Amino acid sequence: MKKIADSRKLIGASSATTLKELGALYKGLMKTHHPDRFPHDEEQREAAEAFSKRLIDAYKFLESIHPETHVAQTEAFEQTVASSIRDWHYKSLTLHVTFGDGSTYEFYGVPPKTYNKFVNTDGNTRFARRHIFEAFTYRKASGATVGQA
Repeated sequence: MKKIADSRKLIGASSATTLKELGALYKGLMKTHHPDRFPHDEEQREAAEAFSKRLIDAYKFLESIHPETHVAQTEAFEQTVASSIRDWHYKSLTLHVTFGDGSTYEFYGVPPKTYNKFVNTDGNTRFARRHIFEAFTYRKASGATVGQA
C-alpha cells in the first residue's frame, strides 16, 4: 500500500525494521529536522516544521501497524473483532470496519475481490474473521465509544 511505502521511505525503514529501530530512526530524523534548530531562519524553520509533522504522522502510522504493536494488543484486538460489525467502508484497497464497541480498524491491501466476497456474504463477520482480520496489515484507527462494552 502506498501509505505504508511512503511512510517507510520517509523514515528510512523497511518491513524488517524492529520497533526499537524504528524509534531510533525517528528520533535521529527529528533531531536533524527539528524546527528549534533554525531559530533565526524563518524559511528553514517552516520547512522543518512541515517535515516534522509528516515525520510524526509517518512514525505513528508505522508504529500502529507494526507486528510488535499487534502482539502487545492481541487480547484487545481479538475481543473487538469477536463482536459484531456495525459499519464498514472501502476505499483504495483499505477496508475501514467499525465494530459493536465503537472501535474502528483499518485493514490495508484488501483486494476488491475479497471486499466483494465480504459484502456479498450473509455472515460477513464470520467471513471477515476467516479471510480479512488476520490476513491483512491493520491498525486501530479509533477507540471504543465511551460507555460501551
